[in-house]
Amino acid sequence: MQTTMNRRSFIQTASRAAAATAAVGALPLGTFAQQPRTRMTINLVCGAIGVEARTQADVNALAVKHGFQSVEALGGDLAGMSPTQLGDLLGSMKQNRIVFGACGLSVDFRGTEEGFQESLRKFKSVAAGLERAGVDRVNTWLSPSSRDLTYIRNFRQHADRLRQVAQVLKDHGQRLGLEYVGTHTLLVRGKYPFIHTLGETRDLIAEIGTGNVGLVLDSWHWWQAGDSGEDIQSLTNHDIIAADLNDAPKGRKKNEQIDSQRELPMATGEIDVATFLNAMNRVGYDGPVRAEPFNAPLRAMDNDAACAASSQAMKKAFALIT
Repeated sequence: MQTTMNRRSFIQTASRAAAATAAVGALPLGTFAQQPRTRMTINLVCGAIGVEARTQADVNALAVKHGFQSVEALGGDLAGMSPTQLGDLLGSMKQNRIVFGACGLSVDFRGTEEGFQESLRKFKSVAAGLERAGVDRVNTWLSPSSRDLTYIRNFRQHADRLRQVAQVLKDHGQRLGLEYVGTHTLLVRGKYPFIHTLGETRDLIAEIGTGNVGLVLDSWHWWQAGDSGEDIQSLTNHDIIAADLNDAPKGRKKNEQIDSQRELPMATGEIDVATFLNAMNRVGYDGPVRAEPFNAPLRAMDNDAACAASSQAMKKAFALIT
């Protein structure tokens, strides 16, 4: 659900970084050290904001520089580290007071059975590497429609395959988060609509039945699906694996919004970020919250500019937590 862009061909100057920060409402640099009102962490996921970082060390360095509290876990990199390399990395993270958020799932559960089984086999070494690093959250997303499978057939296939994934993760002390996609324009893209609300995702989680599967809550999809703060408050901390935060462009009807064209949190006020964050906070959610704007101007920035703009937007949103 992400697109590749040549970002450095657009913006290379510090003045653009300052403009980006102003666009989301700059806060004093000293405003955010710790958030005593919440156990949620402001999480850096580089791909979601168009930042190029190939190694875990690169991600961590950007997070420290720009005031993030947690980082995406790069499973392949972590799995390939020697005990000494991993020890050094974890020691640096402890010193800099950053922790791991979640790792993206690299298993192809949407394609052929053969492809699924092969990718699941390869993922087992990644899961073992994540366990060595102390990463206990893995996440993926669910397509809201299918060209070929009816709802029931799709549901059964997802339950069967994700149950196998969840069991691998359970063997390594990890939980799996499922993100429902509520975007209306994606729901109607395939012939057969599929899971696109919080309630339906909970049905799938119950059918999987391994006890280590929960939700990835995204403010965009929560808004698109018509879910509420009360829906979130029906959950527990254990039910939520990760969360994404963003805003929507103005001047476009809700059912005409494009999934890949979003805004940083608090940019427009179209999405009720305060209700979303406070509902999660009230159930004691203690995991990562990530900016996921899929925003072309942000992707056109260099790494530091994009991280600075995202960090400031997230801090502004977290200031709404009561």
